[in-house]
Amino acid sequence: MPDFLSRTDLVADLSEIGVRADDIVMVHAAMSTVGALINGPDTLIEALQQAVGPMGTLMAYTDWDARYEALFDDTGRVPGAWRDRIAGFDPLRSRAVRDHGVFPEFLRTSPGALRSANPGASMTAIGARAEWLVADHPLDYGYGPASPLAKLVEGGGKVLMVGAPRDTMTLIHHAEHVADIPNKRIKRWEVPFAGPEGVEWRMSEEFDTSDAVAPQLDGIDYFTAIVTSYLEAGRGRRGKIGSAESLLVDARGMLEHAVAWLERNGR
Repeated sequence: MPDFLSRTDLVADLSEIGVRADDIVMVHAAMSTVGALINGPDTLIEALQQAVGPMGTLMAYTDWDARYEALFDDTGRVPGAWRDRIAGFDPLRSRAVRDHGVFPEFLRTSPGALRSANPGASMTAIGARAEWLVADHPLDYGYGPASPLAKLVEGGGKVLMVGAPRDTMTLIHHAEHVADIPNKRIKRWEVPFAGPEGVEWRMSEEFDTSDAVAPQLDGIDYFTAIVTSYLEAGRGRRGKIGSAESLLVDARGMLEHAVAWLERNGR
């Protein structure tokens, strides 16, 4: 018989690692590492909601499952023959990208969850400050000022990695945006949006985060290096959520550390 973990078990683990009532917590979770949950990923979401309480908020990075990007030409546009075959981004319906695991889609589809309007940088949030976090998400440079990531820092939030690899900490994309380093790559591409009269196409612009944000950082796993150096400096808290090796960091502290690391190593 499986040795199931319940919400009560996970709440105790979340308290031990430092999740508190009223917290804003951005969560990355590799669900396969947590253990057998009596109600699957919903058990973790329910435990997180109990841990932060009615005035707390949860957030996750959803992106969206936009496979159409494989069709781009050299200018970032979609050939005419395909344009009427592609569904536009709809915050209420478009699925979270599969590469992030199942947790973001479970959170996105939880009752009361809200989602921001920038497709590739979209976040989903649930709780007391969810509306504030996802509102007015810029459609260009969606990891920069006024983004949900910027608001996470502004609101004194935390980042919780539940068994998730260190190189998946999305907050570092915000650091890539604000860090003062030269030669940042820029991506320009067409994005389809679901509108009342069908799909509306819009050119978008963003620092290219599909690889290193600047050529002088090519070949460096700097997401892992940044998180590791933060922990080695004695910051953050580590523990287990279920059976998942996990860590909790202060969003502002991590951002400041990441920006300093990028500016030191990216010039």
